[in-house]
Amino acid sequence: MPSLGADMRAATLVEWYVQPGSHVKHGDVVADVETDKGVIEIEIFEDGEIEQILVQPGQRVPVGTVLATFRGEGAAVMPAPPPSAAPAPGAVQVAEQQPVRAAPTLPTGKAVRASPLARRLAAEHGIDLNLVQGTGPHGAIERADIERAAAARKAAESPPVTPVVEPTPAEAAAAPPVAPAPPAAEKPAVTEFQEGMRRAIAAAMARSNREIPHYYLETRIDMSHALRWLEGENARRSVAQRLLPVVLLIKAVARALGDVPELNGYWIDDRHQPQEGIHIGFAISLRQGGLIAPALHHADLKSLDELMEAMRDLITRVRAGRLRGSEMSDATITLTSLGDMGVETVYGVIYPPQVALVGFGKIREQPWVENGMLGIRPVLTATLAGDHRATDGHRGARFLDALNHYLQEADQL
Repeated sequence: MPSLGADMRAATLVEWYVQPGSHVKHGDVVADVETDKGVIEIEIFEDGEIEQILVQPGQRVPVGTVLATFRGEGAAVMPAPPPSAAPAPGAVQVAEQQPVRAAPTLPTGKAVRASPLARRLAAEHGIDLNLVQGTGPHGAIERADIERAAAARKAAESPPVTPVVEPTPAEAAAAPPVAPAPPAAEKPAVTEFQEGMRRAIAAAMARSNREIPHYYLETRIDMSHALRWLEGENARRSVAQRLLPVVLLIKAVARALGDVPELNGYWIDDRHQPQEGIHIGFAISLRQGGLIAPALHHADLKSLDELMEAMRDLITRVRAGRLRGSEMSDATITLTSLGDMGVETVYGVIYPPQVALVGFGKIREQPWVENGMLGIRPVLTATLAGDHRATDGHRGARFLDALNHYLQEADQL
């Protein structure tokens, strides 16, 4: 069971997509696990063969528990454990409490194609997936299909309208006065998923504030050169191929991390561990509430077009509940942008075990002085939250200076 979050201690195995003897290759999704932040796909990282399944669907097990044994290509066949091997330590049978979510036997194939989030929502609403028409790739059932099915069922179950018969004047005069009923307080529905996600976010942020000595730096960046270049570049492209300003920010952050690599890494086992790969966690809000920051892998090595495509793909899969484990665990720094919400300055909280977070606000026209001349420029406020155990304000200032430098040369990104 991989660790898919700073405060993840255990998770529930939802479904296997392989059986003993299945041949798998690097990148194949072999299982789904359910965490407080949703259902995550678990992929394999080398070619080989699944030897034995040790944890069954419905079991909740701690991080680090062996879920299955795997034999890489060319490796010797290991003797199989006794068939009656006990479940992994700490395993908890969830099937008895939530039978609708647990699979009673190891699947031999999926009768219904559905995203993990769609399966979860169907279980919450008591909807039979066999009765839902999927509109996703290859007819897969997605979140929107379940929401439509739930709305249709609610409409069908609504009680018929009883016609109102007006009383006669004599009946109205004889009837005792009736006090108007107080208006019912509207209480927003909070799903189990939302509650779980808020608990997970709160636990991670509490740990961050408790353990990490934050320092904050802020700078204003003149975006006229970058936006002018972006406008000219997009004018030559079709609408579907146009770049968003946030892609320039992601690439500039990646380039600046190459100049100040201390900010790209983790604080684990009481020591700083800089990472070679630059995997930027991009904060994405969910429609049902909550926030997830999956990784854009190797952001420094991708072109602007590749980053744009990767970002669109990531947002689509986040909101469809189709994230992979590596995308949840690999981020080496987090970037959050709240400019579309009108926020001018973002002071973020570092997501442990990372050692930095970059925040961007709204690009606004502001007075700007250059060479003794006053003018109006589109200005972006960028902030850095740093871990004082790993870096200091001098290194943080160098990062923000490098970030500004790369945004002034957007055509070189």
